[in-house]
Amino acid sequence: MSIIKENDIAVGYKHSALGVIPEEWEVKKLRSVCLGKGEYGINAAAVEYSENLPAYIRITDIDDEGRFCLDKKTSVNNANADNFLLQINDVVFVRTGATVGKSYLYNENDGKLVFAGFLIRFRIDVSVVNEYFLWSYTKSKPYWDWVKTTSMRSGQPGINSLEYAALQIPYPKIQEQQAIANCLSEWDKTIEKLNSLITQKELRKKGLMQGLLSGKKRLKGFENKWNYKSLQKFLIYTPREVNKPIDLFLALGLRSHGKGIFHKPNFDPKAIAMDKLYMVKENDLVVNITFAWEQAIAIATKADEGGLVSHRFPTYTFSEEASPLYFKFFILGNRFKNMLDLISPGGAGRNRVMSKKDFLKLEVFIPEKKEQEAIANVLESIDKEIQLLKTKLDQMKLQKKGLMQVLLTGSKRLKY
Repeated sequence: MSIIKENDIAVGYKHSALGVIPEEWEVKKLRSVCLGKGEYGINAAAVEYSENLPAYIRITDIDDEGRFCLDKKTSVNNANADNFLLQINDVVFVRTGATVGKSYLYNENDGKLVFAGFLIRFRIDVSVVNEYFLWSYTKSKPYWDWVKTTSMRSGQPGINSLEYAALQIPYPKIQEQQAIANCLSEWDKTIEKLNSLITQKELRKKGLMQGLLSGKKRLKGFENKWNYKSLQKFLIYTPREVNKPIDLFLALGLRSHGKGIFHKPNFDPKAIAMDKLYMVKENDLVVNITFAWEQAIAIATKADEGGLVSHRFPTYTFSEEASPLYFKFFILGNRFKNMLDLISPGGAGRNRVMSKKDFLKLEVFIPEKKEQEAIANVLESIDKEIQLLKTKLDQMKLQKKGLMQVLLTGSKRLKY
């Protein structure tokens, strides 16, 4: 369609409370397209999930895509629970906390759901608005701009039912809403398939790690016996002490739960009192002795080369008997996490310091180097598959975000 601009507004468009929109579009408030008022959820404690009870949806049970998290379901056991059961065309909004603004459109495939007190339910009137179109708008940039402005008016992140009811939404004809909803729904189905495939691959990887790294599952061609050996057979303590830089430098940290090394670029040397730091190189095994019990351990990549750490992050190089790639996976296992826990005595948090002496004495059940390398190659292969899928997923999400921006503002029109 050819757009001729006049006074900075294209022909066929107009100014509105939501910015420039097509002339035939309206702007309506959420309350005008819903049945009744916004309702607050039940004030009840979660109990262990039971098939004999309805599942409980709380603010923590809605993921970043607006889906109900099925992996850690809980239930609610309350005499009034039936009054808070979600129905088809119900949408709930998070009303407080860091995730205020998140929404979930009820999906009957999620089963019976009772919504919690920090959620607000609106029942969409599908005779006047398409439920998927409305829900899709709650993932758009204009919506999140509104959330940011509205939620901080009181100084605390929160939006009440009256404020949500006053939310302004773009309102094309119902046929165009349906066309937009159908388009975005197809993208969501593709994204969901990718999410499902990634989950399947990650479960397969988990199963392979449990079997291959314990010796319970052997690769073809390997029959030699595994042995218990201390880590000092494979690791060499290798500190590379340097003077604290005068200028800004790359500092490194370690995430707990095996989440790897993170960067603190342009780190100000004045922020630390120590005069000596230690350099990390590619393929170093790095451990945070303060949080080793929480699996703060990783193997450095090329991107980490030259980064600096404190004395609380000892670095180790690998002997000729070890495959660094094998240990990349081995250190993420639950058994190794338990071993780190045992050599980190003390109370919680910073009082639990791993013994560097005991670390090298840890006994691990391990194959010869050739089998280590073969196992590592299998696991690395599936890791790369997962990473490719995640990259594709990120691209799909980014493209959908751009599509939402043009469809939900009317700057791009669909035939209907």
